[in-house]
Amino acid sequence: MKLFGKTHIILSLITFAVIFLMNYLGNDAADKLSRALLNAFAGVVGLSIGMFILYRNKGGNFPDKFD
Repeated sequence: MKLFGKTHIILSLITFAVIFLMNYLGNDAADKLSRALLNAFAGVVGLSIGMFILYRNKGGNFPDKFD
């Protein structure tokens, strides 16, 4: 999977929406908008890092003498 490809952007938008709504609707603090935005953005960054680590060797670029 290519980072910032079509699939990655769709998953990022879904992740952002779900985390934002969970934090915004379930929070009674005065700064709930900023907290929800920061948590949703951090969730998308974490998803991107995880996908980068997961799919970095999926192209078959393994060493010749891999045991």
